[in-house]
Amino acid sequence: MLAKLSKRPSVRRRAVRPSVRRCAATGAVGLALLGTGLTATDRTDSDLDRFYDQKITWSACEGTDLPKDMQCGTVTVPLDYAKPDGGTLELALARYRASGDPRGSLLLNFGGPGGSGVLGLAQGREDFLGLTEDYDVVSFDPRGVGRSAPVSCGADATGQALEATDGEEMADPRDTLRKLREVAAECAEHSGPVLEHIGTVDVAHDLDVMRQVLGDEKLNYLGFSYGTRLGAVYAARFPEKVGRMALDGVDTLTEPLAEQGLAGARGQQTALDNFLTWCTEELSCPFGQDARTARTQVVELVDSLDENPVPTDFGYEFTGQDLAAAIGQGLYTKETWPLLQRALAQLMEDGDTRGVEALVAGGMVLPVPRRADHPLVDEEDVPLDNLPAALMAVNCADDPNRPDAERLTRDLARLRSAYEEASPVFGPYRLAQVVLCYGRPKGTDYIREQVKDLDTPKMLLVGTRGDPATPYRWTVETAERLGPSAVVLDNRAEGHTGYGTSECVHRKIDDFLLYGSLPRSGSSCGSEDDGRL
Repeated sequence: MLAKLSKRPSVRRRAVRPSVRRCAATGAVGLALLGTGLTATDRTDSDLDRFYDQKITWSACEGTDLPKDMQCGTVTVPLDYAKPDGGTLELALARYRASGDPRGSLLLNFGGPGGSGVLGLAQGREDFLGLTEDYDVVSFDPRGVGRSAPVSCGADATGQALEATDGEEMADPRDTLRKLREVAAECAEHSGPVLEHIGTVDVAHDLDVMRQVLGDEKLNYLGFSYGTRLGAVYAARFPEKVGRMALDGVDTLTEPLAEQGLAGARGQQTALDNFLTWCTEELSCPFGQDARTARTQVVELVDSLDENPVPTDFGYEFTGQDLAAAIGQGLYTKETWPLLQRALAQLMEDGDTRGVEALVAGGMVLPVPRRADHPLVDEEDVPLDNLPAALMAVNCADDPNRPDAERLTRDLARLRSAYEEASPVFGPYRLAQVVLCYGRPKGTDYIREQVKDLDTPKMLLVGTRGDPATPYRWTVETAERLGPSAVVLDNRAEGHTGYGTSECVHRKIDDFLLYGSLPRSGSSCGSEDDGRL
């Protein structure tokens, strides 16, 4: 066993992680502030001509283990679309060229929010080569993510939020609120101007610039998890520009962030229970052969690491909440369960954190987990905390329900109890992600009020019944909200998204994107009569 297991500490203390940016030969793709102090003016289409008329220079990608046939480039977009003559951002793109004469480009988003599209495309190469029959397959790092002006909170924001929402700390609401405000200030300081323009509405406008620059009259798009939210927002914002759009692992457009977090905690706990049932049937399971005892051991292991973190090669301490994040990544599909089992065995038997750290480092919500090796780790100029910092920033920017101090202090104890009941492993971490919106500017109400009743070509929405991150009911609810344009494919399986794990889902998405062939709405994959390959 890694360490003597102990009771839950009164405060989950986290080591402060450095926001070190690695120097790379290629340099950082980041924020270029061209002007400040400009007043807002009414925007006309001509204000954006220089962005829509630019050309991409494609070249070989420079980076660790990136495929030789993948090309990289950049696109320049306004920092603020209301002030296009102000600052600009450079967004990192990557593509695989079509094998023949392309009909155009297909843009991909791998979710998160906060997942790197460049690394996602590199890791999922084999899954998307079929689409290169007709398309240049393109992905990108959204603003604030990866190599596109990455945001950071400097210190360990999630750890500070966990400490602030601990039972004993909550005895003084003023101290809780002060700590959350401090975290918000640190995020603003380390991220710079992009932090105020990182929401999905801005990214949807970036998508439209990319569409035009790539030479496409319509946007052909495949989005996973959070990427489905982005696709829906684009369809509402630019309905006349929608081409073939497939959304896999459909996100909610209406639930408050606090409810989303609860749904995620419950889904992850169910997935953990299923994993432990599977694990304890194997002699190599580090938790033994009794599933009920194994569930208790996981909680104790998380608590033990929170009280006694383990030093890592990166100069920070690996805590129980880091372990919760790693386990969450390993639970997304059954294909990664053996990798998770081995990583946990390394940790418990040898105190070796490299396996679980690799799961955290590969923390993009990837739909293509077929590879059994460790996820790619980006060695470019990206802050170590970019993924969680971007996730929090986007979710907060998209959520208009910003509680005031009185409401937050009144509801915090109830929320903490509800989250821990939903999952003693994942609940505290999920709650921390929610309360970190306190102290930030109010989010947009555009998604809840305007993304509905779309007048677009048919879109394919895929929901997986056993999805631990995006419950199937979100697919149904979102389809009803979007209207007759939405065609639902029911994937009767486990795991987060279906494209990377179900040959049936993979085939039906490809058939739609390549040939325009849609399944009947309400049809399914995973049953005996679905014609699954």
